[in-house]
Amino acid sequence: MAAQVRVWRVDEEYTFRAVARAATDLWGSTWDSNQHYGMDLYITAAEMFGEDPQADPWN
Repeated sequence: MAAQVRVWRVDEEYTFRAVARAATDLWGSTWDSNQHYGMDLYITAAEMFGEDPQADPWN
């Protein structure tokens, strides 16, 4: 999941809302395109890679 979030955020340059929407579509969450959900996903994914979510390439 973290790898997929990284692709969306880093490679495809999705916004927080777009990350949330893609995750909802792929994994069936109930959060839809909630911006905070997208932010939580990308922060958690970055940390799983040992990277700073506030620095390149994440932000």
